[in-house]
Amino acid sequence: MSRLYTVQELITLSTTYLNDKGCQSPRLDAEVLMAHVLESDRVHLYMNLDRPLEKGEVDAYRRLIGLRGRRVPVAYLTGRKEFYGLEFVVSDAVLIPRPETELLVDEALNLLQSIQNPEVLDIGTGSGVIAVTLAFHIKQASVLAVDISEAALEIARTNADRLKVADQLSFLHSDLFKEVPDQKFDLICANLPYIPSHDLENLDQEVQQEPKQALDGGRDGLDYYRVLIEHAPDYLADEGHVLMEIGYDQKQMVLDLAAKRGYSSCSVKQDYAGKDRVVILRWQ
Repeated sequence: MSRLYTVQELITLSTTYLNDKGCQSPRLDAEVLMAHVLESDRVHLYMNLDRPLEKGEVDAYRRLIGLRGRRVPVAYLTGRKEFYGLEFVVSDAVLIPRPETELLVDEALNLLQSIQNPEVLDIGTGSGVIAVTLAFHIKQASVLAVDISEAALEIARTNADRLKVADQLSFLHSDLFKEVPDQKFDLICANLPYIPSHDLENLDQEVQQEPKQALDGGRDGLDYYRVLIEHAPDYLADEGHVLMEIGYDQKQMVLDLAAKRGYSSCSVKQDYAGKDRVVILRWQ
């Protein structure tokens, strides 16, 4: 009979394996996946490093480590990703939430704090992290979450239910504004595909496993943003705002498009790495 591995031993072996496969955070990945298999958290792992693992646990863990070694993102393996202090369900039908998108939420909360019963439109909602987080923090907000992917909308609905904000959200299957009703919003948020098509093959292996539809922004990355910037004013209340996440080198092109359309003010916020990340447009 083969001996039983302990939690510590299998994490150590897996860390070496994932490091050899080029994973950027092999130890963290190994620990997160172990915690997932044991239905625990990393704090409890450290308290039970000498715990022998059962065969079923070893088999389940090895399967996940094998997939991670093939660069399947950890979030897809666990089905969970933290965003703005909340835990969201994710799948390979949606883009994995990024920390830099939290900056967009920061700006949205700041803009909405003085508005009673704000109406928000989230274009390209994906897993719903922006829409759900805004509803979670502003209980009087009503949010319309739009996506072209039915599978993504199903994930967003799940997250709204889990975080108990479903009564504040409506979901709409639409290609950008095509099916959006004729109403006015105080804020339009958008984290749309903005990676130029020719850059997709140069992305990290993990990112290449995310939905291409959620990444490919066309020749210069701004196909969807041209539509957004052009048509958003038709859906904005007076002095309403548009918030959009952009690529680090797209600031000037986006600002030029906004100026041509006639927005009253345009500004850009940098992320924690000092890269241009969130554009704020005001309509009057």
